[in-house]
Amino acid sequence: MAAQWAVFCSSPTHFLSATGTTAEAVLAELLRELRDDRAADNVKVLLLGPFCEQPLVLCPSHSVGEETALELMSVYVQCPPKALSLRCHLLLAITCVLISTECVSRRSYATNDFLELLLQIVQDTSELHSDSMSRSVRATACDCMRELEACCPGLLSQYLELLGGLRQREISRLHQAYCDLYTLVLRNAVFQLAQDTGAGPCHLKAILEGDTSVACEVTQDSDLIKSKDLGALSSLVLGPMGAVPTIHTGPDCKELRSVLSSLLEDSYLLTPLAQAALLHRLIEVVAMVPGVLPAIFRTQLLRLLGTNEISLLHTTLLMKSAFTDSLFSAEDEAFILKRLVVLSQHPLLCTPEKLFYMHCLLHFPENRPIGCGDGDETLPVLLTPQLATALVPTVFNDSVTMLARFNLLSLVYLENGEGEEEEGRGLAYLYEHLATFLGIVGNGGNREIVTTFFRAAFLFLSYFGHIETYSSSLINHLCKLYLNHTHVAPHLINLANETQNKLPDSSWTVALLQGFQRTITKDSLSRLTTQELNCHLKILARAADEGEIPQHSTLHFLSAVVVASSASLLGNWRLGNSILAVCRRLLTHPGLDTFLVPLADVLQHMATSYRDTDIRDHSRLYYTLLTNLSKEKLAGMLERGTATEGDHIKKRTLSCIVTESEGQSCILTIQTMEKEVIKLIELQAFETHQKSEDVMDCTYDSVEVMAAYRTQFDSPDFASEVTINYQLVHSGERDSHFDHLFSICLHLSLTDEHYEELSDISLPCLFRERPPSMVKLKLKPRQPYPTTLHASAVFTTQEGLTWYSALPDIHITFQQTFCPVPVPKAWGRLNKLKLFDALWQEICTECEDVVEFATSLFCCQLEKDELDAVVDKHFKPFLVSDDSAREELKVLVFLPPLSHMLLKIRCEEDAVNFDIATDNWHLLPHISSFLQASTSAGKTHC
Repeated sequence: MAAQWAVFCSSPTHFLSATGTTAEAVLAELLRELRDDRAADNVKVLLLGPFCEQPLVLCPSHSVGEETALELMSVYVQCPPKALSLRCHLLLAITCVLISTECVSRRSYATNDFLELLLQIVQDTSELHSDSMSRSVRATACDCMRELEACCPGLLSQYLELLGGLRQREISRLHQAYCDLYTLVLRNAVFQLAQDTGAGPCHLKAILEGDTSVACEVTQDSDLIKSKDLGALSSLVLGPMGAVPTIHTGPDCKELRSVLSSLLEDSYLLTPLAQAALLHRLIEVVAMVPGVLPAIFRTQLLRLLGTNEISLLHTTLLMKSAFTDSLFSAEDEAFILKRLVVLSQHPLLCTPEKLFYMHCLLHFPENRPIGCGDGDETLPVLLTPQLATALVPTVFNDSVTMLARFNLLSLVYLENGEGEEEEGRGLAYLYEHLATFLGIVGNGGNREIVTTFFRAAFLFLSYFGHIETYSSSLINHLCKLYLNHTHVAPHLINLANETQNKLPDSSWTVALLQGFQRTITKDSLSRLTTQELNCHLKILARAADEGEIPQHSTLHFLSAVVVASSASLLGNWRLGNSILAVCRRLLTHPGLDTFLVPLADVLQHMATSYRDTDIRDHSRLYYTLLTNLSKEKLAGMLERGTATEGDHIKKRTLSCIVTESEGQSCILTIQTMEKEVIKLIELQAFETHQKSEDVMDCTYDSVEVMAAYRTQFDSPDFASEVTINYQLVHSGERDSHFDHLFSICLHLSLTDEHYEELSDISLPCLFRERPPSMVKLKLKPRQPYPTTLHASAVFTTQEGLTWYSALPDIHITFQQTFCPVPVPKAWGRLNKLKLFDALWQEICTECEDVVEFATSLFCCQLEKDELDAVVDKHFKPFLVSDDSAREELKVLVFLPPLSHMLLKIRCEEDAVNFDIATDNWHLLPHISSFLQASTSAGKTHC
């Protein structure tokens, strides 16, 4: 019987078709066998395999899954107490069935009954002093509860206090399982509260203290955690920290701090992997609760900074990415960086670990990051060339390690300006290393060495291809290598292609191919083998793709090859096909007019004298096309690409060159536009900001002004949009076919998650002779950060054809998100000034207690007329102070949806001070960049 179920698990469909039975019958048979008291426990364990491996085959619906789970629970209840292995496998099978059939997400009766059973098991400590095997049931129950909570976050939130008590009382090895389960439930419960806008400190306290009524209320209100949030829940600290949801609990979080301190104290008892998982989840909890300062981890840092466990070091870097200088000092940062350098070349570590440490160096989370943290490889500021010398690549490294070190050192020397100096010692070493590796390849290196060399060459060119000395020298070395080892031709072609894709503005690829052309055409045909000749023709075919390379020497070489192949045994099909591949590319070369006659002679000679019939037929076809079609039509047929009719470019294929339905097929399809036809230009708004009389200055004090202002934000859509005006205009060279455009649909797509999705914008028409069309772009920020929008358009021309065209990217700057403070219309300048003072006082007073609040100072040197120009250009719409009070200007800027930027501008003896206050500390880098750019531009223009 067990053998049959093994066949069923390996291939359920084959088993059902071969036996002629159904899944329902198989399920009934399995349950009958499990209820049979005569069957041995080890047989029943094997029979539970299909429930774990093929649950959806046995239980295709949630109703069947619920009934099956109840049946399996009844089997569990009837199991003898000593049948430990069977009881464990039953718990696992029930868990698989409930999760796979979505009974857990539906909160079915079977799920609730199973939870009660699991809770009874984990609370049963009667076996505390018995052997370790008897504790396996409780360990399995913990695993099942953890799996249920992971698949349905928030399921166990109401049992948080109970699980915490069990964790504290457990003194056996099961303490780790209880701790892992409790930490997961705590993290999910905090995330659940952070998602609920109505949750507050009372809810968090109630869940920690076991108030099940409040826990159930929060669970029902938030409907657990929606599926769209599960991706964010997988790891909050791996994404941008600005996207982490938070609970504004205030400074009073002693219950949560007590729980976190207890968990951190117990972390010493766990295995390294369990410690890493525990710390990861606690980092997320602290990130979501600003009332708990990151300093709670300070006692763990001494142990973590000196650990040799890779999982704990990874968690330490995640902690550094999450909290930066609020937890790690500059000395800590330097120590971690030096430790990563040492571990990256430690002789006792295996290669994967060394590569991981080098990966950490290239993605090192800095206290004061300069980049935007977009995930690209960047170097830490503290990684100097002197520190990185321990990681110089050598020929004795394995290929993966050598490439990783080569990449890192290239970034180091590029960052420190050595790439711009021919005498740079670091760059000279890298090139010498590359040349040494090339010598190994030339002396007969194996396939791995050859591949590694070309990858290293591509890395070197990616970073230093602009340095003429090294790039020219590398071309000479590669030409010599190819002359002696023609079998590396595919590697050389791939290097040329990848370099051209990576550096489209560089001429290195053209120079390399031209060097190969000279080397090949000077080679003697008498000593070439068929394989070498085929490699030469592949290189020449690739060189013929470049319109900048003259092809006369190539044609002279082809002529000699054709004559030789006609008079010898070289005239086989493979060689002829290689010759035709070169000729095909020459037919589409921009300089075809200069070598038309020699190319025609080659094709004619092959069409009449080549030994292979198929090659003669193809040569005759090419010769006919060359001598009868214009250059444009020839290119259209051979490239299967664009055919020019005037200035109107259309996509065609060979199958529709001559067809009666061509016009109709073009009308029914959307044509792709290669060139730029229209674009969006930002329209600068010149508004006159008139003074408003303060009609309510006697009726409102600062407290009432603040309350009235905050009341407006009870509406979720209040002042949440930023409107930017653009003009849609024609661009590029004039094309009469696109002077009149109709039914224009603009599509804008986001490149990050800082803004809500944008709807398409429709415009009726755009005529070149009429004024441009106005486009209002309405952005709804989640965070008022700079961003880039990808733009495209679909439109119809006067001929009735529909076109798709990509538009230039739209760059939204930080200043474009600035809005005047949204105060009631009846307010004047005096009430705005009161609001400024109230906000300033609130931020400065609570800056140390509220994590989001921050203050800063920006200084620059400006003359009085320069400062006046900067204020008039950038801050005039946002001034709240009296124009006569020039000794201190107050600027109040609102950044949707809920952020503010407050500035006090004062002229000191030798500088101008910009005192900054904001209720969103994530904006400080953008504010500093904006002030630096605006003041520098003001000084330049004045």
